[in-house]
Amino acid sequence: MQLPEQPVAGQPDPIIRRNADQLMAAIDEIQIEKATSYRDPTTLPVVGDMPPVPQPGQPPMSQWAVNASGVIKAVSVASLPVGGALWLVGQVDPLTLGIILGSPAIAALAVARLVAKVKDANQAAQPVVQNYYGTVHHDIRTVTSTTRGVIANTRNTTPN
Repeated sequence: MQLPEQPVAGQPDPIIRRNADQLMAAIDEIQIEKATSYRDPTTLPVVGDMPPVPQPGQPPMSQWAVNASGVIKAVSVASLPVGGALWLVGQVDPLTLGIILGSPAIAALAVARLVAKVKDANQAAQPVVQNYYGTVHHDIRTVTSTTRGVIANTRNTTPN
């Protein structure tokens, strides 16, 4: 024969504990069965049937990079005929060739850097602003305001 469960002092009632455990098991079962996210397996719609086309013009970059690339292109194009001629001749020492071809490039880069610094300094200077208004009347009257009462009533007085 089984004895009925007796509550122990300081411990929760066994029947209440059993009911709480059953409730927690039911909640856990519901949470396990329900999905909390969903990934749609359908493919995204295609917009048009043409592949991407490179856009004309300079690729996106800073203004400094655009200026520097222009200088490098100009110097490289200017050095091609000289380099080709020296390569054909083939009688110049490599160190001499480096000095001859490197000097104009270094000088051009230094001049371009100086021009950029001067341009930045000119743009940073504040422009002179001159405003012409014609006839100006300066009003120096003082307005005194007094507000009194439960329902506010404002009276402005202007001395002449």
